[in-house]
Parts: sequence; structure tokens; C-alpha cells
Amino acid sequence: MAGEETPKAPQTPKPAKRGTFFQRLYTGNGALDVIGNRRKFYVFFSVLVLVCIASIVFRGFNFGIDFSGGTKVQLDADGARGTITTEQVTQVYQDTLNDSPSSVQSVGVGDSASIQIRARTLNPNEIARLKTALTSQLQPEGAISDSAVSGTWGGEVTSQALWALLVFLVLVTIFLALYFELRMAVAALITLFHDVIVTAGIYSLVGFEVTPATAIGLLTILGFSLYDTVVVFDKVKENTRGLLGLTRRTYGEAANLAVNQTLMRSINTALIALLPVIGLFVVGAILLGVGTLQDLALVQIAGMLAGVISSIGLATPLLVDFTMRNPKFQAQARRVYARRANLAAKAAGVEGAADKAETFDEESLASELRRERALSAAGGVPVRNPSAAEQRRRQGQPQGKRPSGKRKH
Repeated sequence: MAGEETPKAPQTPKPAKRGTFFQRLYTGNGALDVIGNRRKFYVFFSVLVLVCIASIVFRGFNFGIDFSGGTKVQLDADGARGTITTEQVTQVYQDTLNDSPSSVQSVGVGDSASIQIRARTLNPNEIARLKTALTSQLQPEGAISDSAVSGTWGGEVTSQALWALLVFLVLVTIFLALYFELRMAVAALITLFHDVIVTAGIYSLVGFEVTPATAIGLLTILGFSLYDTVVVFDKVKENTRGLLGLTRRTYGEAANLAVNQTLMRSINTALIALLPVIGLFVVGAILLGVGTLQDLALVQIAGMLAGVISSIGLATPLLVDFTMRNPKFQAQARRVYARRANLAAKAAGVEGAADKAETFDEESLASELRRERALSAAGGVPVRNPSAAEQRRRQGQPQGKRPSGKRKH
């Protein structure tokens, strides 16, 4: 029988045309078929992760002297011939030692402004030559100081950051497994690892110096990435409450609806969060030349963008694939497709399908709508109340007439 056949491929039906694409995108009415195109998203994220891993393995990171050790030289930005620039200091360093410093950056503003040189470990003779050249050519007002930087400090900060990351992941797993489900926790952790790898890969590709601020910034983006994923999963949980007893939509379709319903919220939240970080990067790093702000801003920008994209195109598709391994959800999907096959046969005028489709559609769907409203009310989810005419139609009463009954005087 047509109603007992299993569809060849459980594909998400195309959404009905309701306004333009951008109108449906803004209102969350299924403009994007994320679940139906999840294989394309998997290919995209796989290629992105492979590129980032390849860059980390073959290109590596540009570790600062906080990790590798070195020498730091500092001088006042005010000189007898005017303000000293980082370009002038870099040129003096290169001419004196026939080498390039790791970084030369301006620190502070106003009277406390200074130029800081970070370089490889210099011997006493090289330090003396550099100080003499800086004093004679640039004539800074104050004394030039130097200090040795040990690489163990950066390693200690990184070690503490990794321990914090481990504790964070354990607590997140417990919370997601208790509040949601274990498969949601697994999908969220996979997405979180993706965001970390992509952020680290972008840092490797750009070649910015890795400092303790980079490790700290990496921890800050984990919360943002997880927040986006939890928002989507919470909507999925709401849309799939009592789904096994319904035949209106499959788990994948309900999850796809949740992605569309939270899409604009995720985009707007990301834009609001990115604006100050971009301002930090442009003003602090580019205009003021503060390298520490550059390290912190880049890792946050990359992590936020990766978190938004992965919460939309990776977390929910993974959750759907994990869930659809459950035989109960597979059986529910078959019932959904069987109902649609009956309705399609009725619309096509297939003999013997009309009565079955009519009975299945009118009686079962009316019962499911009542059950869905009850589940939504129990979960605190607002639902649309049917009109009076719709209620009379479902109760078999003529439209346009009031239900019969004795009038009270």
C-alpha cells in the first residue's frame, strides 16, 4: 500500500513561497534549508579545518619572546628632535645589529609614552651597541632600559589557560547533558573544537605573534561560541517537544525551523559583539600601534565569526544526524512521509487513496494539533489560538452559524 512505503531519501520539503527570501530570512519562516544541505556544510567545514590544521602543522605559530625568551629594550617616545616613531627605532636596530627585532611598538600615551623593543636574546655587547646607537641618533629624553625575558612565564600562562579550558569543557558537558541531552552535548563539543581549531589556524595563517593575550582571548570566545549553540539547541528542544507522537514534521524539519527562527538573533548578536572588538582592533592596534590589543582583537574576531557560522551550519546538522540514528525517530519520519504520500495521492486523484487520506488528514491532524497545543502550553510556549470559524469546522458545525443551545434569560 502507498501509505506503508518508506521514502527513498528523507529530504526536507521545500518551504512554501511566503514573501521574498530576505523577508522569510528575517521572520524565521524557513528561508534556509540548512538540514537538507548539511552535506555541503560538512564539506565546507571539513575543508576549512584541514586547511587550518595544515597551516598549524607546516607553517606553525609566531611565538613571542614571552614563550621563546629574549631581550626587551625600552626608551621614551619623546626625544630632543621630536617624537620618536617605531619606524625610526626599527631602522636603528637593523642598521646596528644587521637583524630585525621581533616587535617594536608604542606603549602608553602622552608624557608616559614609550617605545618598546622585543628581540631575541642579546649579549651584553649587542645591548651596549644598540643603546649607544639609539642615544646618538634619536636622543631620547630619559634613560634607555633593558631586561631579559624568560620564556617560562608564557609557558606558565598557557598551561593555566589549558587547565581552565579542560575544566570549562567538563562543566559544559555536564550542563548540556543534564539540561538537554547527551547527543546535544556531543554536538556542541564538536562545534567548540571546530571553533578553536579554526581560530588557531587563522592565527597561524596571518602570522601574528602569539602572546599570553592570545591564549586569554581564546578562552573568552569559547563562551560566545557555546552561547550561540545553546540558543539554537534550546529552540530545537522547544520545537521537538512531543514530536514522536506527531506526524506534521520530522525531527530534521523541526530542527531546521529552529535554525531559521534563531538565525537573525545569532547574526544580530554577533554584529553587536563584533563592533567593539573591531573598534579595538582598528583604533588600538592599527592607529595606536598597541600590539597587545592586536593579539587580543584578532583572536576574538576570528573566534566569534567561527562560532556564529558553526552554530548555524555544523551544530544542528550534527544533532540531527545523531538523533536520526534512533529507531523511534526513524519510525516517526516514516509516518510523516507516509502521511504526505497519502495526501499527494489524494491530490493526484489516485483511486482508493482519497478516503484514506481524508480520514488520516482530518481526524489525526486535528488530534495532533490539539496535542501540540497542549504540549506547547505545558512548556510555556505561546501558540496561535484558532479562529471561531476554524473551531466550528473542526467540530463539524456549519460555518457562519452559532452553535445550538438554550439561551439563558
